[in-house]
Amino acid sequence: MTIDAKVDMEELGPEDDRHTQEIVLHQPNFLFSYTHLAYQSFLVDPTLINVMEKLYFDHVRLGQVRDNFKETEPLIRDADLLSFDLCAIQSADAPGAVDAQPFGLTSEEACQIFWFAGMNEKLSSIGLYGYDPYYDDANNKSAKVAAVMIWYFIEGFYSRKDSLSFKSADYIKYTVSLDTKPNALVFYKSKRSGKWWMEIPHNETNRFDRVSTVPVATQTINWHKRAKFLSVGSMHRLSCSDEALYQATTCAEKWARPT
Repeated sequence: MTIDAKVDMEELGPEDDRHTQEIVLHQPNFLFSYTHLAYQSFLVDPTLINVMEKLYFDHVRLGQVRDNFKETEPLIRDADLLSFDLCAIQSADAPGAVDAQPFGLTSEEACQIFWFAGMNEKLSSIGLYGYDPYYDDANNKSAKVAAVMIWYFIEGFYSRKDSLSFKSADYIKYTVSLDTKPNALVFYKSKRSGKWWMEIPHNETNRFDRVSTVPVATQTINWHKRAKFLSVGSMHRLSCSDEALYQATTCAEKWARPT
């Protein structure tokens, strides 16, 4: 996962502007999914967005993040690696970011994202990039923001509750039978945190020979929209049809409602 005001997939230019492309094109390619959060459309070449859509990568503009901020949690919960560029934060809060932008996330939103990341049991690596003290103000505001973000990550880390051992007694399993392929979808609810995951069987022709379990959000009323928001790429890679997803999430919505 990358959180950046720009999409660093340029073919030419400094390494900072093309490192994502090197990750995507690296051979052998073991990249299962990629998500880009909080990019700003006027800073991104539309052809790069088209490339991400053709590769079934998830991308969420800054405005979409703002409109549905809580819905970023399942996306962050699904990340194995997270890269955060300080230019994703508005320059009023982080003037010391290289290529700082007048628009962007607030420092509070950045801290919330790092808290979500700390809570992610899957996460194996996190990086905070793009700070240059030369551009920071006299009070070192950007450095302080970065320090607080790290504090919230540590706070989230020590607040972890889930083991991700879905076969254990810590999870409740729900199976929904479908009239279309796949024949069934499986949901898991954590008894400890109350969070939900959806298991999507892999396509028989998929090179990733495994079952994908993607997080879903309980606070969203429209589960069908929620699932499509969080993992458009996963749906295509794993051949889960919209019709099947709608049937399953309609049932899951009933489970999520208090009785």
